[in-house]
Amino acid sequence: MQTILLLNGGKAFCESGGKLSAALQEVAKETLESLGLNVIETHIDKGYDETQEAQKILSSDVLIWQFPGWWMGEPWIVKEYIDKVFMAGAKTGQFLIGDGRHRDNPNKNYGTGGLLKRKKYLFSTTWNAPLNAFEDKNEFFGGIGIDGVNLHLHKAHEFVGMSALPSFTCYDVVKNPKAEQYIADYRAHLRKVLG
Repeated sequence: MQTILLLNGGKAFCESGGKLSAALQEVAKETLESLGLNVIETHIDKGYDETQEAQKILSSDVLIWQFPGWWMGEPWIVKEYIDKVFMAGAKTGQFLIGDGRHRDNPNKNYGTGGLLKRKKYLFSTTWNAPLNAFEDKNEFFGGIGIDGVNLHLHKAHEFVGMSALPSFTCYDVVKNPKAEQYIADYRAHLRKVLG
């Protein structure tokens, strides 16, 4: 049975209070359990032990991140979690062996030392920006798409050896919210990707 680690990076902040991230986290849990998958969870804002979290990652097959886009990136608690937990795994030699380079040719193979090659991850994010802002080359993000905006996060996971599953994003969540549609779309996405 596959084990899925759900990581809620939502934070009680401003008007939303992290409600949409919490709702989508619950949808993921219910959907994945209905598929017969083992689900474990961490709500980052409620605190965690770095060593225990590293062990959760080691015991999981898939990590699913749930967080809002804040100021063109993830909330700081998500980055802090990655910094602390990935480093805890690196210190024990369980996440990676160096950066992949060798002394005989230090210009090659950077980022290939990851040991978590059988693990996958998925980003589920919520943004106030509409889809067009990401995909139209003449709009704010210049056509790079959600995965382009999250490239640094993809690279952090690739550095420890993980590979990406297709991302899921809820767009325009403040000015044009469609909660029922987001939930239905997320259920369908999870069933397609992990069912």
